[in-house]
Amino acid sequence: MKVLSLFDGMSCGQLALQRAGIKVDKYYASETDKYAIQVTQANFPNTIQIGDVKAINPEDYLDIDLIIGGPPCQGFSFAGKQLAFDDPRSALFFEFIRILKEVKPKYFLLENVRMKQQFQDVITEQVSACYPDHEGNDLFDSKIEPILINSASLSAQSRQRLYWTNIPNVKQPEDLGIVLKDILEDEVEKHYLAGKNLIENYQGGNQLNPNYKSQANTIHDKNKKSGAICAGTHGYANGYVETKPIKVGMNIENLSWRKLTPLEVERLQTVPDNYTNHVSNTQRYKMLGNSFTVEVIAHILNSMKLYCQ
Repeated sequence: MKVLSLFDGMSCGQLALQRAGIKVDKYYASETDKYAIQVTQANFPNTIQIGDVKAINPEDYLDIDLIIGGPPCQGFSFAGKQLAFDDPRSALFFEFIRILKEVKPKYFLLENVRMKQQFQDVITEQVSACYPDHEGNDLFDSKIEPILINSASLSAQSRQRLYWTNIPNVKQPEDLGIVLKDILEDEVEKHYLAGKNLIENYQGGNQLNPNYKSQANTIHDKNKKSGAICAGTHGYANGYVETKPIKVGMNIENLSWRKLTPLEVERLQTVPDNYTNHVSNTQRYKMLGNSFTVEVIAHILNSMKLYCQ
């Protein structure tokens, strides 16, 4: 199989193909972030880096079997300003469509965030136009509709994403029942511990400040799932976890919280331990927040593998 990965990041697509047991003859990666490329080449030195997606000539890749990618999503996310296609980052989606339309590989997989229905419909129309002969699940509708999968089924992270693909028979994965405590390190260095200012701002419940709700402001219950990992450049962007149980009546000074470590964030994204340790922690947090949940992509690709047998 020959694969073209657009917006490849740190090559989680390659990890997923490997995990699904799919042999790859050539893997072309379009990426511009030097740190993500550094991690990719350290783990997959045979990756063929081809640079900026906007410079790709589709005629050079007409023998590709699979195109995979997750265009930048900041313009679509409910957590952002929802500028949609007016956001230059999300407008890169049309580069994906440009290449998909010309190459038209046998299979493709496109990932993005949950978004307003009107934005979702535009993406559906665009990808469906690339495969006018696609046979959908509905006899009267050949559109390639997205499937919503929550990473929570296959990891300790709640992360809802939409997946557009012409890979047949993709089903919802079975829930493995993994929770945050299953992926935490036993011991961490002191600099991950929360400072005094955080403890003084504790207001009760699972929010440090109930007037400002955000992932970075959350204390995660170890017996549940974490929130979705984001692309913040510091560990606190993904919230805090208790290192001691919080009990009613406990003196506030005895509470202890800490940031999630890069290794723990790797585990939340079902990436192998220390896969990203070739760069600084700042860059590790950033690229992990921008990446796929590997087990979800592998689950989808397994449907392709079964269909091809």
